[in-house]
Amino acid sequence: MLYDCAIVIAQEAVAQEPERFFRYDRINAMVLVLVFSSAILLYTKWAKQGKPLFIRKIPGLDAVEEAVGRATEMGRPVLFIPGIAELDEIETIAGISILGRVAKITAQYDTPLNVPVRYPLVLAAGQEVVEQAYIEAGKKDSYNKDIVRYVAGEQFAFTANVNGYMMRERPATNIYMGAFFAESLLLAETGNAAGSIQIAGTARPEQLPFFIAACDYTLMGEELYAASAYLSHEPVMLGGLKGQDFVKMLLIIAIILGFILVITGSGDWYFNLFNSF
Repeated sequence: MLYDCAIVIAQEAVAQEPERFFRYDRINAMVLVLVFSSAILLYTKWAKQGKPLFIRKIPGLDAVEEAVGRATEMGRPVLFIPGIAELDEIETIAGISILGRVAKITAQYDTPLNVPVRYPLVLAAGQEVVEQAYIEAGKKDSYNKDIVRYVAGEQFAFTANVNGYMMRERPATNIYMGAFFAESLLLAETGNAAGSIQIAGTARPEQLPFFIAACDYTLMGEELYAASAYLSHEPVMLGGLKGQDFVKMLLIIAIILGFILVITGSGDWYFNLFNSF
């Protein structure tokens, strides 16, 4: 009896083995992953070989060094806010990455930098990034641990503290990069009133109108995530950025082709091709 049951179970396992170990209905997903991975690896290889890769100009990032230079000439500090979200937010990580590039420029120019943060983990990450930037710029002795400082854990207490700093110290340049919420207009309007050059970037669409209205330059949406690759020109980052752009272009072409096939009444096979994703 037990022997017969074992044979039946083994036969069922063999019969189901192709389905368990390979899903033929997901070949399209495998193809997309292979194309995506190949594009990133290829562009990364080209970047390491020194081949020129076109990246669209982002005026807000081109203005960063000019804005820091203005602060240097005026003898006034640069204020950088890496958003008000925790470190587990991708926007905060992007903001911290940009902070490292900005800190390297301020270190080279010996320009005072002030980075208020809301959370302890962001404080630790910010201090590490800024210290590394000063070391890379050969200005380790100029680094001060209090460049990145904890301000307040509550949203509007943080905003009030930063706004007071803006009106007292009158920083020449304010840079907002990260996740912002209801305080975005309060910060940007106060900086505008203080006469600062302001560069903002966020992936929160509901906050973009406020930054656009009150800041000189605004990075919109995924421009925030592309900023690190744009500023550093590191091959791995450039390869990832260009690979994503290539796949986005393929998807746009696929959507347009699908639209044409559907309105002509011959798109069923095309729809089924993507239906199992």
